[in-house]
Amino acid sequence: MATIKDVARLAQVGVGTASRAISGRGGVSPDALARVQQAIQQLDFRPSNVARALSLKSLGMLGVYVPLFEGSFYSPILQAIDRELRAVDRHMVAANACGHGSERQKALQGVDFLMQRQCDGVFILSNDLLETDLADLYRRYPRLVLLNRHSPVLGEHAFSADHEHAGRLAAMALLSHGHREIAVIQGHRDAPDNHDRMRGFHAELGRHGVQVKPQHHVDGTFSFVSGYAGAEQLLSQHDQSYTAVFCANDVMAMAAVTRFIQAGRRVPQDVSIVGYDDTDIAAYTAPPLTTVRIPMDKVTTNACRYLLNMCYALNLPVERNFAPHIVWRGSVGQGPHRPLDAAL
Repeated sequence: MATIKDVARLAQVGVGTASRAISGRGGVSPDALARVQQAIQQLDFRPSNVARALSLKSLGMLGVYVPLFEGSFYSPILQAIDRELRAVDRHMVAANACGHGSERQKALQGVDFLMQRQCDGVFILSNDLLETDLADLYRRYPRLVLLNRHSPVLGEHAFSADHEHAGRLAAMALLSHGHREIAVIQGHRDAPDNHDRMRGFHAELGRHGVQVKPQHHVDGTFSFVSGYAGAEQLLSQHDQSYTAVFCANDVMAMAAVTRFIQAGRRVPQDVSIVGYDDTDIAAYTAPPLTTVRIPMDKVTTNACRYLLNMCYALNLPVERNFAPHIVWRGSVGQGPHRPLDAAL
């Protein structure tokens, strides 16, 4: 296997010149650069990643912790990170919540796995870590970014949409279509983003004198199974006065649509349903799902650029305006009440 010394010898330059020509760092004359490139091609030379890492004090890779590698929420985030890293010739190492213990302990183990691999920086996507955990991780590894969550201790290192405002938008969507008897299938109670969206949703309803009845407020886990079970629970209630359901993500909303239709309840004629996230599949359900669009691709892209700038002294543009909005489709119909003036 050819070495950089072989390249330098064939190109009739010093090893330092050959190294600068290969890395693109430092001045090299056009003639010397052409000879080095010709020698690389002739020898089929492949630079050693280990040697490059030692010289640059960098492995050229970022770590990504996500709870799951699958699903309509996490997969696009991983794809967006991979896209941004490849654009600047960097790569990613990913870890998920495997191992033993609580979800918090699994998250800590996953992040620690990435840190032990000497990643230049780390992305964290977790609702299970406490603020004290984040503070400790930042102290140990300051080149980190938190996705889909605000954090007092991380400040500018946290990138997220305004989930509270997004929850308000969901409430406005139903109120503006004459729905005042509303049910809810929420996500994990202890998830910060779920807490924020539900707080905004109930606050906007309350501003118009509307409250969700306790029996119409169902817990879920952001999964298809819990969305289906949540709809089943609502259908089993003696009081079925609700005319609309807000689901805390699209996955639960899709499952709820299926269960209501199976029970003979037409969507949206008998019950309207609003989802959350605007995942790719939301436009292709029957009926297509009205949902709150959370621009996670934009959130992820800018978080990635922020971390790349931090780790590699790049100057990529970084935005922080990630405004959610309603995407109107076919799952919301007119309710029985006078539409309220809840301007979207």
